[in-house]
Amino acid sequence: MKKSRMEAFSDGVFAIIITIMVLELKVPHGTDLNSLVPLIPVFLSYVLSFIFIAIYWNNHHHLCQAIEKVNGTILWANIHLLFWLSLIPFVTGWMGENNFASLPVALYGVVLLLDAIAYFILTLALKAHHEEDSKLVKALGNDFKGKISLVIYIIAIPLAFVNSLSAALLYIVVALIWLIPDKRFERIIS
Repeated sequence: MKKSRMEAFSDGVFAIIITIMVLELKVPHGTDLNSLVPLIPVFLSYVLSFIFIAIYWNNHHHLCQAIEKVNGTILWANIHLLFWLSLIPFVTGWMGENNFASLPVALYGVVLLLDAIAYFILTLALKAHHEEDSKLVKALGNDFKGKISLVIYIIAIPLAFVNSLSAALLYIVVALIWLIPDKRFERIIS
C-alpha cells in the first residue's frame, strides 16, 4: 500500500488542528494595549500548542520520508496519533482561558503524554513493517528524546496540582528538547 494517502490525510488533519486553535483566539473589544492583557494566557497556550503541533508535523514528515510502504496496522496507528493530536485545541483553549489552572494544565499534560505514546506506537508499527536495515529503523535509533519526553510528562502531570506553572515550564522544556535539530533522519535519508 502506498504511503501518499496517509501522508496527505495527515497533513490535512494537522492543518485543521492549527486552524481550530487560531480560531479560539478571540479579538478584544478594546483598542488599547490593556485590552490585550486578558488574552496573554490564551496566546501563550496557543504558542506552546502551535510549537507542539509543528514538532509532530515535522517528525511525521520525517517518518513519511523514510518509509516505503504502509499497511492497515500503520494506518490505524496513524489515525490513533491524529485522534490524540486533535484534542490539543480543546486542552489549549481550556488551559489558556483558565489562566493555567491546575486541572487544565494537568489535562493538557495527559493529552501531550497520550500524543507521545501514540507517536511511539506509530513508530513501532512502522518498524515492524520495515526491515532492520531500512532507513526508517536506522533513523529512529533508540529515540532518547521520545523516552525523556514521556518521563517529563509523567512528572509534570501530578506536579500541575502542586504548581501548575512549574508543570507548564516542564512542557516548555519538552518542546525545547524537540526544537533542537535532530539530524538522524536527514543524515540517513540524504
